[in-house]
Amino acid sequence: MLSAPTAEEQLAELKRGATEILLESELLAKLRRGQPLRIKAGFDPTAPDLHLGHTVLINKMRRFQDFGHQVIFLIGDFTGLIGDPSGRNATRPPLTPEDVQANARTYQEQIFKILDRDKTTIDFNSRWMSQLGSAGMIQLAARSTVARMLERDDFSKRYKGGQPIAIHEFLYPLVQGYDSVALKADVELGGTDQKFNLLVGRQLQESHGQEPQVVLTMPLLEGLDGVNKMSKSLGNYIGVNEEPDSMFGKLMSISDDLMWRYFELLSFRPNAELASLRQQMADGRNPMEIKFELAMEITTRFGGAAAAEQARQNFSSRSQRREIPENVETKTVSIDGASIPIAAVIKQAGLAESTSAANRLIQQGAVRIDGERVEDIKKTLEPGPARLFQVGKRGFAYIEVVRATA
Repeated sequence: MLSAPTAEEQLAELKRGATEILLESELLAKLRRGQPLRIKAGFDPTAPDLHLGHTVLINKMRRFQDFGHQVIFLIGDFTGLIGDPSGRNATRPPLTPEDVQANARTYQEQIFKILDRDKTTIDFNSRWMSQLGSAGMIQLAARSTVARMLERDDFSKRYKGGQPIAIHEFLYPLVQGYDSVALKADVELGGTDQKFNLLVGRQLQESHGQEPQVVLTMPLLEGLDGVNKMSKSLGNYIGVNEEPDSMFGKLMSISDDLMWRYFELLSFRPNAELASLRQQMADGRNPMEIKFELAMEITTRFGGAAAAEQARQNFSSRSQRREIPENVETKTVSIDGASIPIAAVIKQAGLAESTSAANRLIQQGAVRIDGERVEDIKKTLEPGPARLFQVGKRGFAYIEVVRATA
């Protein structure tokens, strides 16, 4: 039987990919106690689908679980109604309660592709915030100052630039911080853009007589372009629920440099194995072979081993025929109805000059979706994950059909 990892060994793995740990000495001291820690990470249900950028934090939560710690996946159904101002240059439109609940349900369906269901507590911050009441909210607001809030970079920039800041936006960091008080969190995880909010949690815990939580921030994952953060609006994302062929192909399209970034933030391989892979590449191993290992690991996690193996075979077959270029753009097509003709999708994605031209290409057998030839010009698509379109010999795009929002 393998012995449990020491506090120092846990810390070495937990530091991987992290931007900052405040304070590292405090985390080491907590780990040395040998008791399960309460690990908190909050997610506002602002969109129904997660992409790999969202999973950076969830992966770190899984590492804590592997070491025997208690993970709390906190759904911010209350804070989601406020709207997180982090990284914003304008007030975020609030979600409706119906939007929040619908998105929260899809989150729960997706996170257990990573987290251990039996070792995960799902909570909602409306549980305590709804009970706080107006008097409690005023008391909470009294624990900070406007000057303190303006220390936050995005608030400061908006204030100096004459951009309006709504009063309720100041409440967001306080509510997120109070979540840590309510949960008695030992560690809180968040993106680098959340640092201010996480530190407010430390401050509020101290003012409530609790031991302050350790703050661990993770970087924002770059998208397929290797430059901008992964985002559906930028079309440089890989969705958690994408078809295995699409996910595998997108992972194989990233640059060799970006591959190592994805290994660091998305892979569960130990540090020693990653160091070995780097050395193999330095010794002359083909980078594509190493990228295959990354694509297989991630696609297996979200699609299953059989589907990942089939995706690998499909990709290899297409690559051997030199059908797929290295970098394939991701595009989104919005529809108002229940479905849309494939020819209209091709036209809107810019792969044909007109719908009639797209229909001609279909009739000529020049259109494939995920490697399968489209033969019926009346065929339609419903909203769903991105799929690989090939139009002619050189027209390639991953296209996601989404329902238009009002």
